[in-house]
Amino acid sequence: MTEPLVAMRAITKYIYGADGRPIRNTDVKILDQVDFDLAPGEVHVLVGENGAGKSTLMKILGGIIPHDGGELRIGGQPLELRDARHAREKGIAFIHQELNLCTNLDVGHNMFLGREPRRRGLKDAGAMYEKSSALLRALSCDLDPRTPVARLSTAQQQVVEIAKAMSFESRVVIMDEPTASLTKREIDVLFELIGRMRADGMGIVYISHRFEEILAIGDRLSVLRDGRGVGTLPIAEFEAGKVIRMMAGHAVDVMYPRTHQVQAEPVLEVLGLKLTPRTPPIDLTVHRGEVVGLGGLVGSGRTELAKSIFGVRPLAAGEVRYLGRKTTGWGPGRLIKAGLAYLSEDRKLEGLVPAMSIRENLTLASLGKVSWLGLLSRAREQKAAAGFIAQLAIVARSAEQQVATLSGGNQQKCVLGKWLSTLPRLLILDEPTRGIDVAAKAQIHKLIDEIAGSGVAILMISSELPELLGISDRIYVMRQGGVAAELAAGPDLTQEKVVAFACLDPGLPA
Repeated sequence: MTEPLVAMRAITKYIYGADGRPIRNTDVKILDQVDFDLAPGEVHVLVGENGAGKSTLMKILGGIIPHDGGELRIGGQPLELRDARHAREKGIAFIHQELNLCTNLDVGHNMFLGREPRRRGLKDAGAMYEKSSALLRALSCDLDPRTPVARLSTAQQQVVEIAKAMSFESRVVIMDEPTASLTKREIDVLFELIGRMRADGMGIVYISHRFEEILAIGDRLSVLRDGRGVGTLPIAEFEAGKVIRMMAGHAVDVMYPRTHQVQAEPVLEVLGLKLTPRTPPIDLTVHRGEVVGLGGLVGSGRTELAKSIFGVRPLAAGEVRYLGRKTTGWGPGRLIKAGLAYLSEDRKLEGLVPAMSIRENLTLASLGKVSWLGLLSRAREQKAAAGFIAQLAIVARSAEQQVATLSGGNQQKCVLGKWLSTLPRLLILDEPTRGIDVAAKAQIHKLIDEIAGSGVAILMISSELPELLGISDRIYVMRQGGVAAELAAGPDLTQEKVVAFACLDPGLPA
């Protein structure tokens, strides 16, 4: 049997106390006796709910944090990794979900940052760019290494990260949610690259919540739950229901509940809106108690439309009407006071203040409601936060826990709670379940159905077609800054039809 590239045995990570020391006399551990291995030429998929321990396990493998118990073997040899640099020297590369590139530098400098080729003691820029070009060509990428990273798409930045990993002669590459911001074509390119890496005998640890990707790219799948290994199985034995039960500890009965009732009153009317002078006019309506989906490829203009409605972007033409009133020039502040809320696709950058507590984040958009005589009331804040923590089933030690320490799903619930505290009548959701696990997605879907059931109008952007079809009452499909089709949800509406309109397949009638 071939020696594994990586073998992790009984890996344990304790919770640390205020004194910076591990608390060993407790049954609660971040990781508890976890086994994991990776063979040459294998894509080993790692799944689990948010907070299950996936990232912690991979941070240990990537040398970012130490383990408190167990053994790590690289190429059959026991090894204690000192830091991330030591891990890279041992052939382990970590491509994080949030790409770690310096956008103010060009591609070549990013690939060899801190280890630039030198000649007679001086940096040899020519050799650096030549090596960068060779690495990019090996990945079938003709990108100029002198190109500033700020000009690259997310997919191109990901290729740069992979080329950088190759420059370390990595044998193990960890990919954490690598397709979160990629288009279908870009995902196909990434999978081609992974195929080449696999053929070269490299091992890839692939973290994902998307089952269709797991089936397309994986060889084996391991499940973590509550810091423990639940099991490993070959992809040939993959069954969605079985994996969900392994992840959550129970079955998810209804993934897309739809109990809300659409009412006749229009809450949002978009009339002849143009995102730019050259894009077609957009007409769109969302009624009270209705969930309207917004589909299309990345770059089709969905987020730009949402931000135009929310008053962040100026309109090139047309108008937006909210509850019958024209809102041009209102701005986000006035719209929020009027009952319009926008949950951004980037919860860390635009949705939360990571250094603040759950309590502070939940009440951030509704400070007036938790104040008395113009002064913030801590008691009112605590009461409001406790209510939303219970309503949204936010898993946390207390309302004072720093929001940055929560899992992705619980962070997303905090953003949702922040906007629900404003008592919205129109809620815009931009990728509300991106980067969260299956069980947390089911909870978010249930909340969306309940919010619509209370009479709130919802406009939801989603790149996950099963989600878009499962929870929407109607779907607008966008392409190149305009609406390609308006589709009624139902059994006759398929993912293929939505994709066809998003790409404007000439074989499909418009």
